[in-house]
Amino acid sequence: MSWGTELWDQFDNLEKHTQWGIDILEKYIKFVKERTEIELSYAKQLRNLAKKYQPKKNSKEEEEYRYTACKAFLSTLNEMNDYAGQHEVISENMTSNITVELARYVQELKQERKSYFHDGRKAQQHIEICWKQLESSKRRFERDCKEADRAQQYFEKMDADINVTKADVEKARQQAQVRHQMAEDSKADYSSILQKFNHEQHEYYHTHIPNIFQKIQEMEERRIVRIGESMKTYAEVDRQVIPIIGKCLDEIVKAAESIDQKNDSQLVIEAYKSGFEPPGDIEFEDYTQPMKRTVSDNSLSNSREGKSELKFGGKSKGKLWPFIKKNKSPKQQKEPLSHRFNEFMTSKPKMHCFRSLKRGGATPEDFSNLPPEQRRKKLQQKVDELNKEIQKEMDQRDAITKMKDVYLKNPQMGDPASLDHKLAEVSQNIEKLRLEAQKFEAWLAEVEGRLPARSEQGRRQSGMFDAQNPATVNSCAQDRESPDGSYTEEQSQEGEVKVLATDFDDEFDEEEPLPAIGTCKALYTFEGQNEGTVSVVEGETLYVIEEDKGDGWTRIRRNEDEEGYVPTSYVEVYLDKNAKGAKTYI
Repeated sequence: MSWGTELWDQFDNLEKHTQWGIDILEKYIKFVKERTEIELSYAKQLRNLAKKYQPKKNSKEEEEYRYTACKAFLSTLNEMNDYAGQHEVISENMTSNITVELARYVQELKQERKSYFHDGRKAQQHIEICWKQLESSKRRFERDCKEADRAQQYFEKMDADINVTKADVEKARQQAQVRHQMAEDSKADYSSILQKFNHEQHEYYHTHIPNIFQKIQEMEERRIVRIGESMKTYAEVDRQVIPIIGKCLDEIVKAAESIDQKNDSQLVIEAYKSGFEPPGDIEFEDYTQPMKRTVSDNSLSNSREGKSELKFGGKSKGKLWPFIKKNKSPKQQKEPLSHRFNEFMTSKPKMHCFRSLKRGGATPEDFSNLPPEQRRKKLQQKVDELNKEIQKEMDQRDAITKMKDVYLKNPQMGDPASLDHKLAEVSQNIEKLRLEAQKFEAWLAEVEGRLPARSEQGRRQSGMFDAQNPATVNSCAQDRESPDGSYTEEQSQEGEVKVLATDFDDEFDEEEPLPAIGTCKALYTFEGQNEGTVSVVEGETLYVIEEDKGDGWTRIRRNEDEEGYVPTSYVEVYLDKNAKGAKTYI
């Protein structure tokens, strides 16, 4: 159906309807524009949300992301960034493919509509002019006819009147003829104008108006098609990013499935493992026989029973107390072991025995205040950081060297001598970093038991007696009975502390050799490879000069020049109650 034939008389309504169509199109453009603003705002909020929960650089949070659950969360945050990016793509595509295109189309549509209705109004004005001409000629023809009729009547009246002169009658007759001629002319003119008007009217209603209305109809149909295509584009813009959004969601699911609770549990062990052994059973303290204390086979040092397990060259993990000189004030009362155990269980190992900590309270450079495992990790981390810095400086040196070669070959590009100072500075930095790295590598090697000077057996034993630099490492024990500085004997020992008698020169005076307070018989062979220990052979008899103080070690003497400690469980002790100096010092 055509608007030109069906709506030939609805010019004003069509004008209103087409304006309404443009308003609908502009409303849709506004809707899409607001949608793009929402997408941008949503994407921005998603990015801010992901950024808010990103781990801060050089903070403890970065360490937390070693765990698979935290890694999965970090992957989720990264995927949310990509997810937000897709919403930005939606906004961008809707703006370019819909909002901008439709806005341009609306302007063209308005111009086209204006042109068509301008042509329609011109056609209306033309037909109205023709109609007015027709009405004017019709009224003139009517007037002339009436005038001719009146002139004819007047002539007839004058001709019938005998009192009227012949001249007057002739005048009336001529006047009547003139009026009749004017009426005939008006009739001919009216007939011509009428034919012309009918033709124009036919053209107007059957040609001009149908053509204009047909163009307006086509224009309106194009508008409807265009808004439909825009709606399809609106959906397609969303549909195009669905695969990528789906991939983001799949990656989030993949990250969630990569969470390994066992791995995270192991990381917790690695993160907090101190390297110490749990305390052993508390010995029975028989106060009825204060001078005959039963030797503990399983004290706080958690010494293991059995001949093969007590071989200190193996993987024994008994705690060793620092071997220091006996306090000259033996009159202080022995603190019950149960009190010491409670203190040990309710407090962290105290590292205040380091002189560096005593003086300044700062963390030692070699991290010796940390438990063994934590110390090893910190040292390894420091070595890795220094190696990265060395590599960075070496890359910079190579770049400067290449640039210098270019300057040498092409002097016009620059002075090669200007790079010598920078090259020397970089080389100096590399050397400094290498020395620093070697220092930390030495500490790390010592912690991991890889020093060349140490035997395989010694590498597995506690760092209580490891050879360290006396200038930098100090004793960790304050007194003999304190368990605060105790350490576990382990292959990767980190909290190693060397005990040197010189460290206590300012606290204890020199004393004469201790007298024997009894004898002992070696039950098993013991190879004393650590400083302060003595090797014994099964069945050998030796002098006891200091009884076990609860740490699992007995001090013995073979001759005047050879004395040291052996595990209490390796010997059978026979104390002489009357011996001089037999009193136990704790």
